[in-house]
This record gives sequence, structure tokens and C-alpha cells, in this order.
Amino acid sequence: MCNESVFYVNGQKLPWKEGLVISDALKMMNYTFKMLVIKLNGELVKRENWQTTSIPQNADLKVIHLISGG
Repeated sequence: MCNESVFYVNGQKLPWKEGLVISDALKMMNYTFKMLVIKLNGELVKRENWQTTSIPQNADLKVIHLISGG
């Protein structure tokens, strides 16, 4: 049985390591869009906490790109 350390961003499996935070995951995915909503295991995470919110092993991170217009 394989015990690889991973987490998921929008369903994509990525390697997990101790100390990983949300802003690291955004860099790993090359997400630069300014209007993002982040949910970590179903909980909304405010932008001001992206640098400090740790991602647990096997976490499910949802990154939602907001679209505006009229």
C-alpha cells in the first residue's frame, strides 16, 4: 500500500509537505487571477489568511475563479 503525501486542488492531486500554506498551492497551480475564492475542506478561507493557513495532508482545496460583467 502506498502512503504518499498528497492534497488536491480542484480535483488535481499534488504532492503535500509539512508547512504548506494556501498561497503555496496557488503558486504550484500557477493561479494568478486576482478574483479568487478559496475553500479548504469546505470552509471558506479569507484572502488575508492565505499566507498563514496550513493545508493538511489529503486536504481538498477548491479554487473558484470569480467572473464579473454585465
